[in-house]
Amino acid sequence: MGKDLRVIISGGGTGGHIFPAVSIANAIKALRPDADILFVGALGRMEMQRVPDAGYAIKGLPICGFDRKNLLKNIKVLYKIWKSQRMAKKIIKDFKPQVAVGVGGYASGPTLNKAASMGIPCLIQEQNSYAGVTNKLLAKKAERICVAYDGMERFFPAEKIIKTGNPVRQSLLETTISQEEAVRSFHLDTNKKTILLVGGSLGARTINESVIRHLDHIRNSGVQFIWQTGKYYHAQILERLEKEGKPENLIVTDFISDMGVAYKAADLVISRAGASSISEFCLIGKPVILVPSPNVAEDHQTKNAMALVNVDAALYVKDSEAPAILLPLAIDTVKDEEKLTSLREHILKLALPDSAEIIAKEVIKLANNGE
Repeated sequence: MGKDLRVIISGGGTGGHIFPAVSIANAIKALRPDADILFVGALGRMEMQRVPDAGYAIKGLPICGFDRKNLLKNIKVLYKIWKSQRMAKKIIKDFKPQVAVGVGGYASGPTLNKAASMGIPCLIQEQNSYAGVTNKLLAKKAERICVAYDGMERFFPAEKIIKTGNPVRQSLLETTISQEEAVRSFHLDTNKKTILLVGGSLGARTINESVIRHLDHIRNSGVQFIWQTGKYYHAQILERLEKEGKPENLIVTDFISDMGVAYKAADLVISRAGASSISEFCLIGKPVILVPSPNVAEDHQTKNAMALVNVDAALYVKDSEAPAILLPLAIDTVKDEEKLTSLREHILKLALPDSAEIIAKEVIKLANNGE
C-alpha cells in the first residue's frame, strides 16, 4: 500500500461543488481506508457545515469574490485574497499533502495555487460545460483536469483532460424503494402522474413564481405536484397560498432531505441546470425540464442545459419565459407517455457512472507519482 496518503480537497460555495467533493473523498477512502483527507473551504460558506457533517475535517479561508458593482469594496477583497494565500501556504506546510484536488469555488484558487508552487501535484474537477474562471486559471498548473462534457479543449490543454463525469450524491443511487412506495411517502395518489419542482436548497424565485401564477391550472390538471420552495422563500409562499387557496394536489415543503425518494416519486422534474443536478438526472434516467438560472457566471447553466437539449435529452424553458409557460408545458409533458419515454432513453445515454471512483484513482496515481 506504500506510505500514508494525505490529500487536500478544496472548493465549495454551493452544493454543486460540495457534493462532488465529498463523493470524491468517500471514493478515495473506499480505495485507501488509510487516507487522511483535509478540506479547505471559504469561511461563512455552506461547506463549513456540510463537510464536517460528512465526517471530514475542514479549514476555512477568508476568501470571497470580487464585487463588480462597488469597485472600492475590492480593496478588502484583495486583502482577503492575500491573507488566504498565506493561510493556504501554512495549511499545506502543516498537513504535507501528496496531492491537492480543486472542485471549483473561491477557496480552490489560493489553495491549488500555493500547492502547485510548492511542487504538489494538482487535479482539478470542472463540473460545467463552460469552464469557471478559477479552473481556467489553475489549468496551467494542474497535472490532470477531470471533466463531464465533450469539447473542453476550448478551455484546457487537451493532454491533461480526462472525461470522468461528475460525482453525484451516493444516496441517490442507493434508493431501493419502488416508485409507488416513494409516492405514498408523500401521501400522494399512486395512480396519478407526479411532477417534482426543485430550485436548490435556497429555492428559485422564477420556478416558485411559475407555480403561484398557475394555481388554478394545477388544481384542475389531474396531476400531482411536490414543490420544494427553498428555505428563503418558504414563509412568503405559505402566506400567498393561504390567501389564494392551496390546491389539494400540491405538496409544499421548504426542503427535501431525501432527494433519492423525491426523484423516485417523480415522473417529471423541473429544475435549475446546475452541473451536479444534471449528472444526477442522467444517472437515474429522469425526464426533466431545465430552467437555467440567469444569475450565474458566464451563463454556464444555459450551456449545461443546451448540451442535453441538443441531443433530445431534456426540455428547456428560458428563465424570463418560465412564469408564463413552464407549468402548462410540464402538465402537457407528464401526460405524454411517449415523450417521457424518449426523454428517459436519451438522458440515460449521457450517464457517466463511477465518476467518483475514476477521479479517486487519478488522485491516488498522482500522489504515488509525487513520491
